Amino acid sequence: MKFMAMSTSQTKRPRGRPSAFDYEEALEKALLVFWSRGYEGASMAELTEAMGINRPSIYAAFGNKEELFSKALGRYMAGPVAYVAEAMREPTAKQVAEKFLTQSALFLTNESTPRGCMIAVGALFSGEGCERVQQELIAYRQGYENALRKRFELAKTQNDLKQDVNTHTLAKYIATLHQGMSVQAASGATKDELIAIVQLFLSNWP
Repeated sequence: MKFMAMSTSQTKRPRGRPSAFDYEEALEKALLVFWSRGYEGASMAELTEAMGINRPSIYAAFGNKEELFSKALGRYMAGPVAYVAEAMREPTAKQVAEKFLTQSALFLTNESTPRGCMIAVGALFSGEGCERVQQELIAYRQGYENALRKRFELAKTQNDLKQDVNTHTLAKYIATLHQGMSVQAASGATKDELIAIVQLFLSNWP
């Protein structure tokens, strides 16, 4: 899918640049800082401490803070939320929605990673002066939504979804539900509470 292809290209290690540290490990640590603190909340002091390298090394290997965030976001898309692409391959539209939302409930409440979705929550805390970051987060969110819409359009051609279903609205409804679940998870909602929300939605499947 387009939004996945866009993300994986950002995680490639720069060629021809010698490094005294593990590039992938440092990027993973930066990802966790941004995920838990947001773009603005993550200071360069926190990033250098977490990554174990100084500012000049960060700039040389990853670019400025915006570029580092972009690379971390690409890693996030290619790794932790790769289940989204898997969900789109489910045989029916309802199974697509069920797997996407159920896996999201498990992912968003995983105790081994920061709670909530880095994309959904991160956009809420990107203010003035972060237009590029905001636009990138918006593009990723729209990527989720467009992937759902296209999958539901395919379902209609396969007579798996009623012809009177508005695929644009259904995709936006699910994307909105996912974003709300993310905020709820970041606020302490449990896995069971989110699963109950998913089941309520599925019980009213169009």
